[in-house]
Amino acid sequence: MGRWEPNARGRLAQAALELYAEQGYERTTVVEITARAGLTERTFYRHFADKREVLFFGTEMVQDLLARTVAGVPADASAMDAVSAALEALGAEFQENAERVRLRDAVVSAHGELRERELIKLAGLAETMADALRDRGTPEPAATLAAETGIAVFKVAFARWISEPDRPDLPGILRASIAELRNVLAERAPA
Repeated sequence: MGRWEPNARGRLAQAALELYAEQGYERTTVVEITARAGLTERTFYRHFADKREVLFFGTEMVQDLLARTVAGVPADASAMDAVSAALEALGAEFQENAERVRLRDAVVSAHGELRERELIKLAGLAETMADALRDRGTPEPAATLAAETGIAVFKVAFARWISEPDRPDLPGILRASIAELRNVLAERAPA
């Protein structure tokens, strides 16, 4: 591919992910990433601050998806229903790119600094949903509680999906996990 061809950012992200999986995150250099993508280092640094950020390509699109989905649920939906809809939409996106998502997760899970960056990203996603809930009129602390709880459910469901590759339905796992949360919250202590 020539340097002039479109989607430089996507090509760099794909090349980086492939190299991280093949030879490890620490051993992969920006020079190798750009060579694999058929681009220059200068192009790389126009799109990414460093090789770590390549793994977080698309976070803004995910935030937009979550915010739009929360905003688009019916006005009479509960805060948790709005968060559930947003997470199911995200799960469907992940499902469409399952191989890439699983590969990325393997790379991120293997490195402490990447796991830390992932937690920062998840906190940002929770804040995005809380903002969208507040925009819908959900008061505090309900907006933050629903958003943070949703991210916790997402983490549990995602881990199940990753650990069981024969279970292809991430949105279904998310629905089941939300239902389980509702059951846990409805449980009464023994008398």
